[in-house]
Amino acid sequence: PQAVPGVSRVAVLWNPGDSPNTEKDTLKRAEAAGRALGVRVQFVEARGPADFDRAFSDMTRARAGALTVLPSPMFFNERRHLVDLAAKNRLPAVYASRDYVDAGGLMAYGPNFADMFRRAATYVDKILKGAKPADLPVEQPTKFELVINLKAAKALGLTIPQSVLGRADEVIDRRRFLTGTGAVLLVAPVAAEAQQAAKVARIGYLAGNVSASPHLNEAFRQGLRDLGYVEGRNVVIEYRDAEGKLERLPALAAELVALKVDVIVAGGTPQALAAKQATRTLPIVFAAAADPVASGLVTSLARPGGNVTGLSQQTSELVGKCLEQLKQAVPGVTRVAVLWQPGAFGERTEKDMLKGVEVAARALGVRLQFVEARGPADFDRAFSDMTRARAGALTVLTSTMFVNERRRLVDLAAKNRLPAVYPWREGVDAGGLMSYGPNLPDLFRRAATYVDRILKGTKPADLPVEQPTKFELVINLKAAKALGLTIPPSLLGRADHVVE
Repeated sequence: PQAVPGVSRVAVLWNPGDSPNTEKDTLKRAEAAGRALGVRVQFVEARGPADFDRAFSDMTRARAGALTVLPSPMFFNERRHLVDLAAKNRLPAVYASRDYVDAGGLMAYGPNFADMFRRAATYVDKILKGAKPADLPVEQPTKFELVINLKAAKALGLTIPQSVLGRADEVIDRRRFLTGTGAVLLVAPVAAEAQQAAKVARIGYLAGNVSASPHLNEAFRQGLRDLGYVEGRNVVIEYRDAEGKLERLPALAAELVALKVDVIVAGGTPQALAAKQATRTLPIVFAAAADPVASGLVTSLARPGGNVTGLSQQTSELVGKCLEQLKQAVPGVTRVAVLWQPGAFGERTEKDMLKGVEVAARALGVRLQFVEARGPADFDRAFSDMTRARAGALTVLTSTMFVNERRRLVDLAAKNRLPAVYPWREGVDAGGLMSYGPNLPDLFRRAATYVDRILKGTKPADLPVEQPTKFELVINLKAAKALGLTIPPSLLGRADHVVE
């Protein structure tokens, strides 16, 4: 839906004969994503190439506006056939690997298969040197590529939003490949327009605790500067900081509304909810909200509705991945503590997060110990409970309070000799062992693009919520050494950053 914002019905092509044990979960996730995005999902089966023509006829008959193709070895082998049928039926399609885009498809999001086959050689090498397969943990991808084919988009009469192009790892057109930072050239005209703005914009910035994470505020300001805004010349930022006392947020939000700012920027879910309660008319941009649909911030990701939009952390999907990385770092662990803050998010978001970590634990064969901490005063008791229950490791679920108190959490984990994984690299920067999640400064920087578009007249309801496409695995070898822990080379090889 971010590439085709107006789509309301999406066909999902799947092969029932692939993985009977995982089919149910895969289809369930597709349904959940459809609900979150506000689109109807049409499941279409294809057990072999002979079913393709019938499958695409079913999609056309049901008036599907786009297509997502689930992973399948058979689909992969027949990718050119699928790409041709999608083009013939004028269906914008997304695939699970870039090989489909190389075959002429519109776009892909998934791991790099060529890289996975290359890494398989390291397993072969270890086995040839005497390692047993049973002692080699299964490696899971931590890097996912977004690849877009502008030639295919043009053939479909489709204009890919600049916000999506700016996040692509690779953009293909007839003349050249635009990769990495080069793709930013596509949005340069926006910065030029911003520099021409004559009106002085007033932005309200609602923070939970600026002093705890000053780099996030600076990332947002840098995003504004990149777009041509200069504080004191064509923009003024009105700051309201709860200084860690989140109960102050409603009153601070009301102050910003009274100032009649042009737009309110809210860092996380608590700030955004307070702002939404304070106004139903002033535009609100959240920079890193957890599950904005379940939290009640927006109606759907594709069509937010109302006066609120922004960027999501994809928290519900992230919790299981964090646990997977921790298990690979500490292969022998059998019991993992899960630290969470009740009331940090809406009931549905919390339920999804806890369920996500439970599902991952079952798949990894570890037992969980859920430990609550409603505030910093609960931390000592929480870690005592972990020690008493003989937890062998710890995963910290996200919350604004935990981010603000990350240094204390890291110290307590080290004191209790608990290998811990955090959902933001700020935990590693504070001395923690490892983290897996989106880059928070990048989310705050990108929030500036939403502010820019709103200041130029776009309504929040017309700006789809952006979800992260890049997740970073960061490992701290100094913390590992202090814990007497040797990180497997296979995990280190996949890390985006290794702190010596």
